[in-house]
Parts: sequence; C-alpha cells; structure tokens
Amino acid sequence: MLRDYSLLALFTLSSFASQMALAQRDFSNVEITAHHVAGSVYYLEGAGGNIGLSVGDDGVVMIDDQYAPLTDKILAAIRQLNQGEIRFLINTHVHGDHTGGNENLGKMGALILARDEVRVRLAAQSPAVALPVLTYSDTITIHLNGEEVHAFSIPPAHTDGDTFIHFMESDVIHAGDVFRTTAFPVIDTNNGGSLEGSLQALGLLIEAAGPETKILPGHGEISSRSDVMAFRDMITDVSTQIRAMVEQGLSYEDIFAANPTEAYNARYGDPGRFLRAVFSELGGEV
Repeated sequence: MLRDYSLLALFTLSSFASQMALAQRDFSNVEITAHHVAGSVYYLEGAGGNIGLSVGDDGVVMIDDQYAPLTDKILAAIRQLNQGEIRFLINTHVHGDHTGGNENLGKMGALILARDEVRVRLAAQSPAVALPVLTYSDTITIHLNGEEVHAFSIPPAHTDGDTFIHFMESDVIHAGDVFRTTAFPVIDTNNGGSLEGSLQALGLLIEAAGPETKILPGHGEISSRSDVMAFRDMITDVSTQIRAMVEQGLSYEDIFAANPTEAYNARYGDPGRFLRAVFSELGGEV
C-alpha cells in the first residue's frame, strides 16, 4: 500500500510539474514540419507527439494534435498539403502533448474519436468540446481518401487507452507512445499503463506490420518492423534483469546502481522513470 501511495505521489507531482512547465513554455519558435510517409499519409513534427495525417479528395483524417498554442501553425501546415475539411481526429491516448489541441479542433467541428478510457480520463480535466464524441472499446474503421483507416485497441501499455492506427492502403501504422525512438518507454501507471501490456502491445504491432510497413512512433522517426522488435527485445532484456534482482531482494537504489540499461543508455538517454516503473510492477518496494 505504501508503494502505491508513493507512486501516486510521484506521478501527481510529475503531472503538476508538467502543467506548470507547459504554462510557462514559449511556443513562438516552434516550427511544424511535414514529412511524407507513404501513399496518402504524412506526419507533422513540431512539439509533442507526431501528428499523423491522411489527406486526399475527401479531406483529412488527423491522428493527435500536440499542444493548444500550436493549433494555428498545425492548421497552416495541413493546408499546405490539403485544403479539405478535417473530417476526423483520432487520439492515440490521453496525454496533453497528443490531445492539447482537442478543444480548438472540436470548436472547428472536427469529429474526435478515441477509446472509451480516453474520454473518461479527458472528461476529468477538459471541457466538453475537447472530448471524443465517438468512442470504441475494440476497433473502428474509417473509409476516406481511398484509405481504410483501421484503429484498434491494445492491452494497457503506455496508458490504459492506447490505440494503434493502421492506414491499410498506404501500409503505415501510427503507434502512439507505445513505441518511440527518442527515449526509453514511458509506462504511465498513473493512467493505467503496464509493463506486461507494453510487451503484449508491441507484439501486436509486430504482428500487424509487414516487412515494408512504415511505423510512425509517438515521438521520433519513421521506423520498421525490425526496429519495433529491437525495442521490444530491449524491454524484455532490462525487465528480465530487474526481475532477477527483485527476487534477490535488491532495492531500487541497488538496481539503479547496477545499471541494467547500460547497453541502451547511449541510445535512449535517462532510464530512471522506466526503471522505476518496471521495478514497481515486478514487486519492488519503491
């Protein structure tokens, strides 16, 4: 029970610090850059999670929307690709660097979709116009721009409301923050994420992808199926090491000092939050 309270306090403080940093952040110098992925699919890079787009004669399907102060810049970048209406906006999960523009886009009339869990969590912190108006527990498919946009739910991984979106004809999968190339996994247990679910979800991503599938991470560069396999193998390696140390009775400080992520730190950076989440889930006392 003490461990649970400690983790709740940690994530509450982290969330408060993130909100304060966002309020003080200057977005004026952020540039939104468009990249073509394949077929009808592009992504926008800016500040926050990668925004996926399907563009064509029927308009725009949008995946995530970064931060509210960037909406005008994001819309300008989209207009350079397509002048049509933003028909649908799909949220991959609840975090503000992926849903911060919901209110602005909702007021414009974009139809917001997400898993049931995302609406519940957003409802606790956002006005009604920012909430998904269509929710699903399993899958939903949008047929637009000659593209079958297949959104499907996965086990609790980064959060409990994660979705993968497969643009079938273009063969591109937006993986949200379950997969990233810029850092170790963020397993947000305060929003229902889990280590086991992360491994299961990455397995589903590998199964859904073919050898030529382009995978758009929540943060980072376009990747391949083999990149996802390497990411999953890294998580498996680190968690296996930590499990053995927990069984030996080592403390979190002992495990951090043992540096089980040593082989990956140069690639992914600071492992602290990842190690703490894995340690806790495997039964360690934080």
